[in-house]
Parts: sequence; C-alpha cells; structure tokens
Amino acid sequence: MKNALIRLHIAVFLWGFTGVLGRTILLNEGWLVWWRMLITAVSLWLLFYFQKRITKISFRDFIKIALIGTLLALHWLCFYGSIKYANVSIALTCLSTTGLLSAIVEPIFLRRRINVSELVLGLFALAGIILIYCTNLSYSIGIYVGLLAAVLAVFVSVMNKKFTTNYAPKTITLYQLTGGFLGLSLLLPLYNYLFPSIYKFPQHLDWLWLIILSWCCTILTFMLYIKALKRVSAFTVNLTLTLEPVYGIILAFIIYHENKTLSRYFFAGFGLIFIAVCLQMLRLIKQNRKSI
Repeated sequence: MKNALIRLHIAVFLWGFTGVLGRTILLNEGWLVWWRMLITAVSLWLLFYFQKRITKISFRDFIKIALIGTLLALHWLCFYGSIKYANVSIALTCLSTTGLLSAIVEPIFLRRRINVSELVLGLFALAGIILIYCTNLSYSIGIYVGLLAAVLAVFVSVMNKKFTTNYAPKTITLYQLTGGFLGLSLLLPLYNYLFPSIYKFPQHLDWLWLIILSWCCTILTFMLYIKALKRVSAFTVNLTLTLEPVYGIILAFIIYHENKTLSRYFFAGFGLIFIAVCLQMLRLIKQNRKSI
C-alpha cells in the first residue's frame, strides 16, 4: 500500500510538472500538443507492440474513442494556451475547478440528481475565479481559455465513463491518444491559420522537454497510475488528484517566481477555490465512511 501511494503521488507530481514544461517549450499551444501526442502515440505503439499488448477494437468503437481523444487534445490545447496567454499559476487555478464542475456536469449526462451541496461548492469556486479575473484583467484571455480547458476535461471524464467501460485502460489510452493525434492533425491547419506560429518544429532544448513531457509526464505517469489503482481505492486516487494544481503552482513559484507577479487577490481567489475543493473532499470522506 505504501509503495502504491508513493507511485500515485509521483504520478500526480509529474502531471503538475506539465504546466512548467508548457511554459518552457517555445512552440505555441497547437504545435506543442501535436508534437506531444505524436511522440506519445508512436512510443506507446512501439512499447505495446514489443510487449504484445495491442488489443484490436472495432472501427465503430475506435471512432468513439478517437472523438474523446480529440476532446482530450483540445483540452490540452486550451490548457497550454492558458499558460501562454497568462501563466502556469492561472492555468492550474482554472484547472482546479474541474472536480467541482464535474459534480455539476456529470449528473446531467449520467442522469442522476444534482447534489445541492456540490452546486453550492461550485458557486464558491466560481466566486474565487471571479475575484482572480477582476483583479488580474491582464490575464483575462488566459482565464477564459483555462476555464474552457477545465470544462473540456470534465467532458472527457464523463465520456470515458459512458463509452469506454468495455476496454482495459491501456487499450483506451493507446487508441485515445492515436485518435486525438489524428483529430488534432485535421484541425491544426485551420488553427494555425487563425493563430499563426513562428515555430512549427521544436527548437533546441524543446526536443528534450517534449520527450520528458511525453515519456515521463504521460507514459510513465500512466504506468504509475495504473499500478497504484491495483492497490489503492478509486476514492483515494480522486482525493490525491486534487493535489495536481497545488504541486504545479508550487513548482511555478520556485522555477519562474510567478508569486512575485501575482496580486494578493489571486491568493485570496485561489484560497476560495482551495477551500471549496477541501470541503468537497471532506464530503467524499464522510460518504465513503457511511458506505463502509
């Protein structure tokens, strides 16, 4: 159990590190995500091929999974776009609302009642975002794009629960990243026309950062996450995942000193969101104890 928790925290820490790498890489968000998905998808196909773990799926199921993968690509595009237009701390703060947004969105798609307490906590988090927005207007575009990234993350989560229960996580990941890469490749010419980029190919150390992003922060984290799931409950995993923005923001403060460029109202707004997340965690803990 101890080793499983360590693996889980390493995975979450590495996920938090993706924001720092996103700011470091010179490519714009579109090409950054395209290269990340290309390197990751090719690496996974080679890895699973030599391990003989490639599972064939029907074309119909591939289309469904590919569409979810395209939404995942768009989520990453918005997340890194938020970093480029604002900074790592703003992007991760917006992303930290994902759990509370899912509490509102999931009941609509999975046809269950909306919990009033979760709705109140969602409004609490919204108040934090409004406070950050009103006092950091120079980052307004980054906040809009960051919130869109959070919404897309919720849709990816909901659709994964609804459509991919018949396959193993490794199979879903392989085809989702492949489908996401293909979907993004179709959309990229239009995106590049609307938002032209100076660089289309990785520059200098970008290759190193992209390989770290693809191998360590995507493939390795997935392996650690799957191994942890075998020993740790899904409930514990969900609670631990809330630490991802916290790890990422701390890293942004240490590496880029972003705390010096943010107003005190940012910390107040983030505090409101963090309190809402903590209260949601306490609710889940109580529910988990009652179900035991």
